[in-house]
Amino acid sequence: MKEKLENIWNFVRLHKYGVTLAVFVLIIGVLDENSWVRRLEHRAEINRLNTEIRHYRKQFEEDSKLLKEISTNPEALEKVAREKYMMKKENEDIFIFEQDLEDE
Repeated sequence: MKEKLENIWNFVRLHKYGVTLAVFVLIIGVLDENSWVRRLEHRAEINRLNTEIRHYRKQFEEDSKLLKEISTNPEALEKVAREKYMMKKENEDIFIFEQDLEDE
């Protein structure tokens, strides 16, 4: 037992800079609160959230344009009511095909 401890101590004493560097890399790279692994996870999450932000901005712009068009043009309002909400005039019949429902 004593001989094993002496061997370990001699190894650490001879390679003190390498052991110190290995411990430093282990702490900074994996164990620390701000480790490289967590930084990579945060960077991936930021990229995902930025993609989501772009998606919602595009959707907002499209919806704003549609709202402006609906507010100013009664024909556009009728078109949206017919296409999205399946509304009809009193003297009309609407036929809904299954393929159209699957596309939505």
